[in-house]
Amino acid sequence: MTGVEASRPGRADYHSFRTIPTRWMDNDAYGHVNNVVYYSWFDTAVNSLLVEMGLLDIRHGNIIGLVVETGCRYHRSVAFPETVEAGVRIARLGNSSVRWEVGIFTAGSDAIAAEGFFVHVYVDRDARRPLPLPDDWRAALAPLVLDRSAAGP
Repeated sequence: MTGVEASRPGRADYHSFRTIPTRWMDNDAYGHVNNVVYYSWFDTAVNSLLVEMGLLDIRHGNIIGLVVETGCRYHRSVAFPETVEAGVRIARLGNSSVRWEVGIFTAGSDAIAAEGFFVHVYVDRDARRPLPLPDDWRAALAPLVLDRSAAGP
């Protein structure tokens, strides 16, 4: 393992995992999953976690998350028919925003295939103005924070 590979996050650096099968249509002309699919995986991993935790009501809830920034670093290719496991953690829990980080691993592998992030700003569904994260959200999300000192406003 090179020094660069050793500095990459591993499975133990993420808290909650979602299993996501690749689909035939995910592969591009180069024979690997297209980069845009990774962003779909990030969104699926985070929002399914929020729904499962009872925090996000996608149809009727007053609070919704708007993505204001994204990024991804690719380390190795993934291709159909592999299954990916998306690990989620929080890098920063702000007043009305959360910086989510997602690690993509292929099933059974400890080597990260991609590491991505996005920032959600949580807003009122109708007014589209930022809202402070409610106390129940903070309590539920705190265990996912990578660095406890980053959990402040």
